[in-house]
Amino acid sequence: MAEINKIVLSYSGGLDTTAILKWLQQKFDCEVVTFTADLGDGDDYSPVREKALKSGATEAFVDDVREEFVRDYVFPMFRCNTIYEGEYLLGTSIARPLIAKRLVEIAAETGADAISHGATGKGNDQVRFELGAYALKPDIKVIAPWREWDLTSRESLMQFCEKHQIEVDRKHEGERSPYSMDANLLHISYEGGILEDPNAEPEEAMWLWSVSPEAAPDQATYIDLTYQDGDVVAIDGKAMTPAEVLTHLNKLGGANGIGRTDIVENRYVGMKARGCYETPGGTILLKGHRAMESITMDRELGHLKDELMPRYAQLIYNGYWWSPERLALQALIDQSQRYVNGVVRLKLYKGNDVVVGRESASDSLYDGRIVSFEDDAGAYDQQDAAGFIRLNALRLKVASTKGRKLV
Repeated sequence: MAEINKIVLSYSGGLDTTAILKWLQQKFDCEVVTFTADLGDGDDYSPVREKALKSGATEAFVDDVREEFVRDYVFPMFRCNTIYEGEYLLGTSIARPLIAKRLVEIAAETGADAISHGATGKGNDQVRFELGAYALKPDIKVIAPWREWDLTSRESLMQFCEKHQIEVDRKHEGERSPYSMDANLLHISYEGGILEDPNAEPEEAMWLWSVSPEAAPDQATYIDLTYQDGDVVAIDGKAMTPAEVLTHLNKLGGANGIGRTDIVENRYVGMKARGCYETPGGTILLKGHRAMESITMDRELGHLKDELMPRYAQLIYNGYWWSPERLALQALIDQSQRYVNGVVRLKLYKGNDVVVGRESASDSLYDGRIVSFEDDAGAYDQQDAAGFIRLNALRLKVASTKGRKLV
């Protein structure tokens, strides 16, 4: 790699990225700037800037990006009812393009010519960070220490830190979770440990955001979600910002045992990986949005969205948020949300989120006169169905008369 003058490091303040900070300084003999994103995982980030500076960073950025994250990434994704491989609500995936964008922006602000991250060479995040960075700044240099250094275990990282007098918080070492975890306002994920056996049931103590369905209240919780252009703008009539919406739904969903998934997914790099996820607010958003679309969206437009959704989900999962195809799909998706306005009522009960009502005074396509089993006063002529059926059966009848066998 050509000479590096300054690096922006995606920094969490944990053991890995603190070791990376020192390693970058040694290997490239240059300034390192850190960036930490507060995505709403609940951690206190006030000590992170101080720790980064104490560890040798020349500047330390700690940005509260919760509103931007939900408004510009989570909500646009949920307008498409996006879900990967039938179960994963893309909590980790959707945060990566925002981090990549901020890394590139800070590089421009500070005059850095490279960025670095702590993603391993086995996972998807390295792809997401780097595809995003290259899309936004083609000449940026990317340094991925886990693909370059010889520190291959937690023990070797600890020894590296001791050798270079890097302070490690040993107080909580014995309390460290056996899982690799990632959290933001949309979800918390768990990998590693006993989860590497896909047949091992996760222990109840692993789950941090939700009670088990068995322990959830015996009394159901009812909520009203108000939609405007496909996004929730109020809950139970109270206006909320995007981040406030997701924060509130996480609490309600978690308290009612909603949002747990245990899946084996196909990583972009080629391997299968088992992961457990808690996405209480996202699970509620998905159910509510589909219900709102059910009475406000044209049938063929809705079916087109359903056909495109797996491709859209794959683009996000694989790291192509900043791609022309995702932007084109997003334009179609956002256009489709023009009339997705109204209120959905949901019943939350012991792990279930059930739609119990939906209405749109301005944009509902549901016409009770037409669908009624009672006298429709001529709103629908049932005799029209005969010709409709004959025309649609024509190709089937022709094929059959020509001797083509169907059974």
